[in-house]
Amino acid sequence: MFLELIAVIFAGFAVAGVVMLLNSATGSRLPRWLAPVAAGLAMIGVTIASEYSWYSRTAANLPEGLVVAEVVESRKLYRPWTYVVPLRERFVAVDMATARSHPKQPHRHLAEVFFFGRWAPISQLSIMADCADWRRAVVETDTRFAQDGAVSGANWISPPAQDPLLTTLCGG
Repeated sequence: MFLELIAVIFAGFAVAGVVMLLNSATGSRLPRWLAPVAAGLAMIGVTIASEYSWYSRTAANLPEGLVVAEVVESRKLYRPWTYVVPLRERFVAVDMATARSHPKQPHRHLAEVFFFGRWAPISQLSIMADCADWRRAVVETDTRFAQDGAVSGANWISPPAQDPLLTTLCGG
């Protein structure tokens, strides 16, 4: 966040300096208000570019095995450009590298799910997916696993057919 602030300030100074050089080269024919307006527009542009590039930069740096399951896009009234191109503010990734299942329950998978958000700390949940019955549950303290792979104490939910977590964990 601090480096992005420095980049925004630097962009403002750089564009203002270029406008001042152009003004000097043209014999002071440019209006006086052009340098601060250009600096402000450059700062807004760098901020918008940083917001839009956040998802691609973060997703590109995910460790191997972490698969993006869902991306949440938003449109905000105070960001009118998001009505043209929605902003990707959050996404969910499933750790497929460490996902596991019991040999006697191959249709059930246990995986770690990570929730990423712009300007938010990363949060993590353990998710149990039942691909045969198309349901999932968060593994909580009262969830118990038997020797044969049976699960008790899980609060199962039945999401819609196109649930991104189940689609990712169950392979479509």
